[in-house]
Amino acid sequence: VVENATVPVIETGTGVCHLYVHESAQIDQALAILLNGKTQRPGVCNALETLLVDEKIAPHFMPLAIQALRQAGVEIRGCPNTRQFDSEIRLAVAPEGDAPLDNVVPDYGFEFLDLVIAVKIVGGLNSALTHIERFGTRHSEVICATDLSAITQFCTHVDAAVVYANASSRFTDGYEFGFGAEIGISTQKMHARGPMGLREMVTYKYLVDGSGQIR
Repeated sequence: VVENATVPVIETGTGVCHLYVHESAQIDQALAILLNGKTQRPGVCNALETLLVDEKIAPHFMPLAIQALRQAGVEIRGCPNTRQFDSEIRLAVAPEGDAPLDNVVPDYGFEFLDLVIAVKIVGGLNSALTHIERFGTRHSEVICATDLSAITQFCTHVDAAVVYANASSRFTDGYEFGFGAEIGISTQKMHARGPMGLREMVTYKYLVDGSGQIR
């Protein structure tokens, strides 16, 4: 429908959601957001699928993240730099810049809908933005940071229905946003964008009661 429709379409599609842990992030907060986003309900479109970690905070964050994810039963698939923290981590298919292998589904840009997460160590905010632009599906993206300029840049440049600063992607939901019963998540920009409830799915009819007014 999205590819062939000749009228605007409200698209509620794939959710490849990223968490970017900036060098200024509070580690305990980032760990909580990571675990909630990945494990609270992994089979939904607002669950986290990819973890991006700034190389400057990786030595402090990654050992704790690996331990926490494993304790929660999450399989980790990481880039070569990720595997330096634990050689038992499975190498992620098609790291950024490489072409996917024939007949092999790439881990980056894939919606696992399961207790599996792709991890990549990135060289900074711009690298994270580039990765999200390439592999994201414009659903929900998250930054953990205390640096206001980094938060502002992330929220300004990421094109997604919902962009979070220091909060779980699991809140992307019509009911959670106060829109009534959940209908879907709109990931395009025409008419409705973001969480949708009943009011996003209806149109208006105006009834005008006059007494002879003219213009």
